[in-house]
Amino acid sequence: MDRIIYTSMTGASAAAHRQAVLSNNLANVSTQGFRAEMANFRSVPLQGSGSTTRVFALEATSGHVDTPGAAQTTGRPLDAMAVGNAWFAVQATDGTEAYTRAGGFQLTPEGQMVTGTGLPVLSSGGAPITAPQGAALSLGADGTVTAQLAGQAPQNLGRIKLATPQADDPLKRGDDALFRTASGEPMANDNQARLVSGALEGSNVNPVEAMVGMIAAARQFEQQMRLLTTAETNDKSAGQLLSLNG
Repeated sequence: MDRIIYTSMTGASAAAHRQAVLSNNLANVSTQGFRAEMANFRSVPLQGSGSTTRVFALEATSGHVDTPGAAQTTGRPLDAMAVGNAWFAVQATDGTEAYTRAGGFQLTPEGQMVTGTGLPVLSSGGAPITAPQGAALSLGADGTVTAQLAGQAPQNLGRIKLATPQADDPLKRGDDALFRTASGEPMANDNQARLVSGALEGSNVNPVEAMVGMIAAARQFEQQMRLLTTAETNDKSAGQLLSLNG
């Protein structure tokens, strides 16, 4: 059987993987702070006892697009948008420190400050932020959280942890859609990082680019499937010729 089927199979698998990545990007075009995933093909020569005449195609997710999404002004006191390459620190469901750009914060009935998905927002000291019940909260540009109760002086509840990733320890997306450092170690609080209150960061996915990429991936998949059909036809013809000679 012609080994072209293995080459075509890997090409089709790589195209299907790229389609899945692009579909996920397009589905999150309206998700706050979403970072578009990048995917690229990689050629891997087949190693064996004979000549290297076949090259397999592999699809690898090479990271995410760091470009910030568009700012969306809301005027809501607990909405925040990190400036530059700063990230908000949150406590993931597994208890580890993780990072997000989604700044639509809320208060639980117990007064704990959480993200839109219910994850505790961490302070610069690494602890969750808790506010007195009934207090009105405001956010400073440096991440300071201030609580105001009626008839009382404002109370400083701490500062939201804003962290900036370093080139030697970049962020990677996890299965829970949160980001963590490649080393797994928490990032240090960045005292120079700033946020904008009353605004949210939108997704940085380009819907037109994602659609064009999906069309291209679909065509690549079809081409690989046609090669498989061609290989099957060639195999049948070779079989018939051999039966005649036999």
